[in-house]
Amino acid sequence: MSSTDPSAADRLAGLLAEHARLEQELADPAVHTDQTRARRLGRRYAQLAPLVETARALEQARDDLSAARELAAEDSSFAAEATTLEREIEELTGRLREQLLPKDPDDDKDVILEIKAGEGGAESALFAGDLLRMYLRYAERRGWATEVLDAVDAELGGYKDVAVAIKSRTDEGIWSRLKFEGGVHRVQRVPATESQGRIHTSAAGVLVLPEAEEVDVTVDPNDLRIDVFRSSGPGGQSVNTTDSAVRITHLPSGIVVSSQNEKSQLQNRESALRVLRSRLLAAAREEAAATASDQRRSQVRTVDRSERVRTYNFPENRISDHRVGYKSHNLDAVLDGDLDGVIDALVSTHTAELLAAGS
Repeated sequence: MSSTDPSAADRLAGLLAEHARLEQELADPAVHTDQTRARRLGRRYAQLAPLVETARALEQARDDLSAARELAAEDSSFAAEATTLEREIEELTGRLREQLLPKDPDDDKDVILEIKAGEGGAESALFAGDLLRMYLRYAERRGWATEVLDAVDAELGGYKDVAVAIKSRTDEGIWSRLKFEGGVHRVQRVPATESQGRIHTSAAGVLVLPEAEEVDVTVDPNDLRIDVFRSSGPGGQSVNTTDSAVRITHLPSGIVVSSQNEKSQLQNRESALRVLRSRLLAAAREEAAATASDQRRSQVRTVDRSERVRTYNFPENRISDHRVGYKSHNLDAVLDGDLDGVIDALVSTHTAELLAAGS
């Protein structure tokens, strides 16, 4: 960074030192005996790698420019090379400025994504099923692993409520890509149950939570009320014959989570605890940022069509994100998991807002 930006220079020096420190730690075989710690360090190292690469490229380009200018004083043929290097330095400086923006502490985390049917009855439940398939297909395209933690099926198809864990198989942070998906998603189409061919509007709510690790959130067992009940959905002959479903109430916060997707009560309990920890982490993050402009403000908890963040218009094959003015007529591809276009638009707008606030 330039000498007129000491705070950015200090931040860059600190991050470069952190990267070097992480490189040393990861080279220590003893670190890899603790897989959780090794994964956390590896993710952070990978997160810093692009910044380090840009900083090194910028330093090299500045050295080359200095040499080119000296040579141009004696040989004018080097003037063009100096001009090219000036443009490269400008581009690298802009890239480094973006990479030095304050990072969301959850960017490198996996996520738990919940979809809830809202206005529109059976059609909303069917749309919730479409959204689930869209996110599962997107995860497949990105090479992420998925696990349905809980699902409450609707009578005519789709879901009343479904929660899925999405995990990275590499050091890629999933929250950094999916954190803007939260909110009310509206669909406009002719429902399968509509005999007159009229277009209906319904909505489903999406909530995205960074998945909390046990070190992030401490849950006191004395703060939990755990109830078991009989599962009500499909899942095999044993589903309705044993009390395998689990409902956990966190008494201090009033948060209630349930899981009935697994046949084992123990598995359902662990799935519910994963969701609970993530909700508690999100609540703590929101409380800490209550006085600031927090990105989770877009995650609408009530499934009201008037509070939509995105519209899926089937007759026009159009998807629109109302927060950034994004529109594209490739709805069929988006629902098949081609989400990068709209997500890139959201990330780019957020980055521009942070740069504007910093300047």
